[in-house]
Amino acid sequence: MNRLIFLLFPMFFVAQVFANTDPDDVLGFWLTDDGQAKIEIYKENGKYSGKVVWLQRMKNDDGSVRNDKNNPDSELRKRPILGLNLIKGFIFDRGKWEEGEIYDPESGKTYDCVIRKKGDKLELRGYIGISMFGRTVVWTKTTHRP
Repeated sequence: MNRLIFLLFPMFFVAQVFANTDPDDVLGFWLTDDGQAKIEIYKENGKYSGKVVWLQRMKNDDGSVRNDKNNPDSELRKRPILGLNLIKGFIFDRGKWEEGEIYDPESGKTYDCVIRKKGDKLELRGYIGISMFGRTVVWTKTTHRP
C-alpha cells in the first residue's frame, strides 16, 4: 500500500499543476531578464505570440532607431526592434506553451522554444534540436504598459 501511495503521489501533484494553469496566464506584459525590453504576449488565431513594446535604449548612440541589424535576411535588417515579434506560434499543452519559436535580435538567430510559467515569472527555454542543449531566460510579469 505504501508503495502505491509513493507511486501515485507524484502523478497527483503533476495533475494538480496542469489543472491550475490557465492557457491565457501567459498573456500580458513581461520584462526581459536583462531589463532592457518589455514584451507583450497576445493571442491570435488560437496561438500565442509576443512583440517588443518598450526598449530601455530606443536609439543607437548616433541617434538612429535601433534596427534588427543582425538578421540573417538583409531585407529585414532595417526593421525597427520596437514592435518586432520575438516569439510566435505557441500552443498550450499540459502546463506549458510549446511548438513556437523565439527570435534573438542580438544574434539574429531563431530557436525552438518552450515556455513555462512559475508564479509571476516565465521561463523561456530556447534550443536547437533538443531542449537539453539550450538556454533558459526568465522574464518577469509587469502590471503596466510601458
